[in-house]
Amino acid sequence: RSMTYTSAQAAKLLRRLNDEYAAMLEREVLSREFNAAVGENVDAVRPAYSYADAQAAQRDLEEKIRKLKHALNLFNATHVIPEFGITIDEMLVYIPQLTKRKSKLAEMKSKLPKYRVAELGRISNIIDYTYLNYDLSEVEADYARVSDELANAQLALDAINNRDTLELPF
Repeated sequence: RSMTYTSAQAAKLLRRLNDEYAAMLEREVLSREFNAAVGENVDAVRPAYSYADAQAAQRDLEEKIRKLKHALNLFNATHVIPEFGITIDEMLVYIPQLTKRKSKLAEMKSKLPKYRVAELGRISNIIDYTYLNYDLSEVEADYARVSDELANAQLALDAINNRDTLELPF
């Protein structure tokens, strides 16, 4: 049987399954060994644990996670975001690139065209200045363009992740 999910729902399911897997491993660590005092009834303090059952449950969950991750990867690698003409996986690279560029431009646009160099501990009568070697208005315009592009990219990705669906094999 297969089920239809949006990409956002599938990603949430993947997080839930990974959390469940981590909890399963932790429960195994807590129950696969135990301490008993000398003279204590060992069977009375023995936690419930079956090696075979634990391994089978882990393998089942690992397979589910693997299939889900594969389905998401296929969806991301083949599904094109129409507004941008690129696949989701390309967009997942493009958004951090835009974010980095926006941050760099934010720093550049906040500079004064000429500013005094502050050198701590330097004793001199010579005053150094730093001059911008770029057109501040060009950087400000590029910052606005990149900010808009980033917002549009994030909105387009969110829309497709919450609208378009994929089939999961379980």
